[in-house]
Amino acid sequence: MRARQVHAGRLELVERPDPEPAADELLVRVLACGVCRTDLHVLDGDLPSHRTDVTPGHEAVGVVVGAGVAVTGFPTGGRVGVAWLRRTCGRCDACRSGRENLCPQSEYTGWDADGGYAELVTVRAAYAYPRPDDLDPATNAPLLCAGIIGFRALRRAEVPAGGRLGLDGFGGSAQLSDVPPLDHQRHLFHEKQVRSVEVNTREDGRELLATAARIGLRVTTRPYAFAHADRALDDLRADHVNGAAVLVLE
Repeated sequence: MRARQVHAGRLELVERPDPEPAADELLVRVLACGVCRTDLHVLDGDLPSHRTDVTPGHEAVGVVVGAGVAVTGFPTGGRVGVAWLRRTCGRCDACRSGRENLCPQSEYTGWDADGGYAELVTVRAAYAYPRPDDLDPATNAPLLCAGIIGFRALRRAEVPAGGRLGLDGFGGSAQLSDVPPLDHQRHLFHEKQVRSVEVNTREDGRELLATAARIGLRVTTRPYAFAHADRALDDLRADHVNGAAVLVLE
């Protein structure tokens, strides 16, 4: 298969053997993969390397073409989404209290394991999101990161009906920028709340995707051919992308 890998600060196009799914994994042929600023952090070394020559990408939509022996419920030819959260331990206090996003042993697609900048990707079946076949993969892909994290931020804000929500910064949950000094009288008086968000749980993802389908959420995207992944990342770095950049595989 063709894949893009991070090597010495560059995004290289390589030929790799097709991956083999583990017993609890799906093998997915990628149709589209969103381009996230986290991919830039992996490429530029802003995030510490967790895997040598890793393939980035954690907003992938594709078709199931294989499965491990322990997998059920995912027919060949069905469409799934592959997101950032790849694995949690299931045993720690965070996991057992419904906060698997805070699991200290969590692993991530495109950082700890190869992601969606490739023709094929593997994903644990328990972390894959079934997707309807009639949805456009390119416009559906960004929901798997910016959509989910923004949805979790909105849920944690607990905005009452008719209430107001202030966002400081930018990104899926306005999390990219230092928090400025707060003036108590202007910003915190009358018992206002300030809350942070970290990654997401699978339940966040399931609820967001169901909500998006119900309300007909539309995503503004800018498609790039797989061969132009470098250009997509350069445009994102230079803030030249209106909407979400998405790699479309031929």
